[in-house]
Amino acid sequence: MTPSGSWLGLAGGVGLLLVLARVPWRRRVRLEDRVLPYLRDLTAPSVRRPARSVAATGGPLGLSAGLGALWTATTWLAQRLDTALGGAGSVRRRQDLLGAGSVEGFRIEQVLCAGVGTAAVLGAGLLRAAGGSALAPVPVAALAVVAAAAGVLARDRVLSRQVESVRRGLLLQLPATAELIALAVAAGEGPTAAIDRVSVLGNGDLARQLRRVMVETRAGTPLLQALQRLASRCEVPAVRRFVDATIVALERGTPLAGVLRAQAADAREAARRELVERAARQEVAMLLPVVFLVLPVSVLFALFPGFYGLSLTAP
Repeated sequence: MTPSGSWLGLAGGVGLLLVLARVPWRRRVRLEDRVLPYLRDLTAPSVRRPARSVAATGGPLGLSAGLGALWTATTWLAQRLDTALGGAGSVRRRQDLLGAGSVEGFRIEQVLCAGVGTAAVLGAGLLRAAGGSALAPVPVAALAVVAAAAGVLARDRVLSRQVESVRRGLLLQLPATAELIALAVAAGEGPTAAIDRVSVLGNGDLARQLRRVMVETRAGTPLLQALQRLASRCEVPAVRRFVDATIVALERGTPLAGVLRAQAADAREAARRELVERAARQEVAMLLPVVFLVLPVSVLFALFPGFYGLSLTAP
């Protein structure tokens, strides 16, 4: 047998062994493979895993040690920031509504934003010094502190805006979702099956929250308790009324379809009031450029010819 034939046979044998090792009947199904597909939406991914894997990756020893030291310093600063600012409960509630992240990860992101702001200020100062300008340490340090604080507040503001957007979407999607659930209940399905069907067919924020309710229900949580968690998590009055009416109807045996249709009408009225209020606030905001920009320019154009003519006729 030629050497090439030996190598070809060896490669074929190794490939056959790999195929046999991966066939389904040879692989034992683990418990987590059966359970985790139903629980994957209940727990947020940890933010420590990517850092440990980065620090433990191959490559130069100095690079790995430097990344590990940088991560350690970042987590320490995040802990100090959390201790100084507090408000971990508020951050946890807002991230729970978004369904991703943790308080530690959010603090780390705030530290990174503060670092970006500080680096921008220091970089601008070094560029001015390289251009020959005098560099004053005290103003640069003060600007760096202000930039770091602005980065921390900006990240918190972004999180708040995301939560406001989700709550606005919940309010707008509630009427259609309630009517779909009422239609499924009127067709003969139970409340759990109707909510499950609507959550699978929907693709908005409210459908995502209902999918989370169904995941908790499959994990053993009673449906009423899962709905109460939904109302506490969303903190939207219309969703709270919808959940309370649904719970009362299920507990007292009231026809659920009629209750859901009434809640859909109430949700539409709440959405209409919210739209009118937002329009009123935007109308007030639109007056600011008119009063402080357009009106002074108009007055200036109206009075300028008279002042110019008086300046020409003056002795």
